[in-house]
Amino acid sequence: MTKNLLVELLVEELPPKSLKQLGNSFAELLTASLKAQDLVSKEAQVTAYASPRRLAVHITHVATQAADKAIAQKLMPVAVGLDAQGQATPPLLKKLASLGADASVVPQLKRLMEGKTETLFWDSTVKGTPLTDGLQKALEEAIGKLPIPKVMTYQLADGWSSVNFVRPVHALIALHGADIVPVNILGLQAGRETQGHRFEAKVNPIVLHNADSYAQQLATEGAVIAGFAERRAEITRQLAAAATRENLTPVDDDALLDEVTALVEHPNVLVGKFAA
Repeated sequence: MTKNLLVELLVEELPPKSLKQLGNSFAELLTASLKAQDLVSKEAQVTAYASPRRLAVHITHVATQAADKAIAQKLMPVAVGLDAQGQATPPLLKKLASLGADASVVPQLKRLMEGKTETLFWDSTVKGTPLTDGLQKALEEAIGKLPIPKVMTYQLADGWSSVNFVRPVHALIALHGADIVPVNILGLQAGRETQGHRFEAKVNPIVLHNADSYAQQLATEGAVIAGFAERRAEITRQLAAAATRENLTPVDDDALLDEVTALVEHPNVLVGKFAA
């Protein structure tokens, strides 16, 4: 069974010049880890979100649990694993025990040549990874690999523990459909509450209905355009409209436009004038 997944880190203001890269990297790293654990289908669509106060990703077709996999486990050379009578040796029994098996599987073992050595293999089934375990691993890997030039160390609410991230993180959301995935990171337990614009939000906190309502609820309840590209496009639209009214031409500066997009969550272009 698959549902759509939404993960958000609610943070203090992120460095504007690296926000776009942080948002894309967080989405890519998290998705890559989930795919490596067979929790995301090939048809999945990935949407990255990044604003001054949040990094988030929405992934479609995420499984509740990965499918079981049949694998051939290499054990040891036949000469080490079996005695002269073909019975399992203590090293073989110890190896099987570490894999959750016992002597009853010895008759099922295969003998295959590896180079010049006859080797024992065991065909077994590995249980698929549950989403809770897979997402926990993916979060830890993604946060550990984010391209953060300078890590900040800050204290948690208990007053004793400290963690490291680019800025202090205040909330974690992990929703699989409408269900909370019980993961934790940076001293936070996953939930479904986030915050909107500091001054213009209609409600606080915003309680997400499900993974798919994220962008819409942030826009209507929180006065936040969560997507970097969407926010950038809105600034461009407002600039063009304001310039047309004043018979002006906006400065064409992509780097500046990216930086401004990374500084605001609800853009509003203003025209300033000097007295004659």
